[in-house]
Amino acid sequence: MTTSSSERGVSLGMPELPAPAYPDDVRARLEADAREVIARYPDSRSALLPLLHLVQSEEGHVTRTGMQFCADMLNLTTAEVTAVATFYTMYRRKPSGDYQVGVCTNTLCAVMGGDAIFETLQEHLGVGNGETTDDGKVTLEHIECNAACDFAPVVMVNWEFFDNQTPGSAKRLVDDLREGRPVQPTRGARLCTFKETARILAGFPDERPGAVEEGGSAGPASLVGLRLARGEAAPARVVHPRGGPREEPQDRVHEPSPAEHLSSHDAPLDTSASDPAHPAGPTAEEGE
Repeated sequence: MTTSSSERGVSLGMPELPAPAYPDDVRARLEADAREVIARYPDSRSALLPLLHLVQSEEGHVTRTGMQFCADMLNLTTAEVTAVATFYTMYRRKPSGDYQVGVCTNTLCAVMGGDAIFETLQEHLGVGNGETTDDGKVTLEHIECNAACDFAPVVMVNWEFFDNQTPGSAKRLVDDLREGRPVQPTRGARLCTFKETARILAGFPDERPGAVEEGGSAGPASLVGLRLARGEAAPARVVHPRGGPREEPQDRVHEPSPAEHLSSHDAPLDTSASDPAHPAGPTAEEGE
């Protein structure tokens, strides 16, 4: 088996060649955008995260050329830029699909069906974790918690939520993406490509007509804690003295409607912690 000169250079510890430069017109356009971003920050180094999104929007991933560009614009070393680009998983280091399909496989989503969804999509798409379909449309990966546990299991596409998924609905979702059919997230604006998403994350407006107005909000289950913090509502309290019948107190502020109980996770727990008649901690007898 023959070895290329570049491979021999790596094996011998020879320095890597400098990153190729952007074409002049691309460089001029990116510099104008970068200056607009940098002007928002009192310390230019603080602009590194949005600038990495900006260069990612150009090629769909953060290239060596993109990192060199960020270093030049911010007067940083390429080592400093690389350290950030490799730390955050939102920055891709290799070419990937137009749609980043992430399946949450953290504990709650996993037990609610996330693991089954991920396995189904791997088989259906013929790719493994972090791999892209042959048509370049979909990159599949398992992702960490995205704070949408009340709608588990959750699938995200280019950081947009698709709640309460099943293996069947997830298969239809990726099929629609690959066929170019319109796809609407559970909440928020209609999907755009990963490059377009990266530009928005860099701090530039979503210029698609009507997209901003389409941005929705979380459902009632997600807002229960906020309403409680504002004193707008209180959950149904259940008093269950030990050895006695279950009683309903009369000082309830609000009786949640069936529509508000979108998730079983909001149900009151039948534990000693919710029983005012019982001490918060174990008694001496219980401790023994």
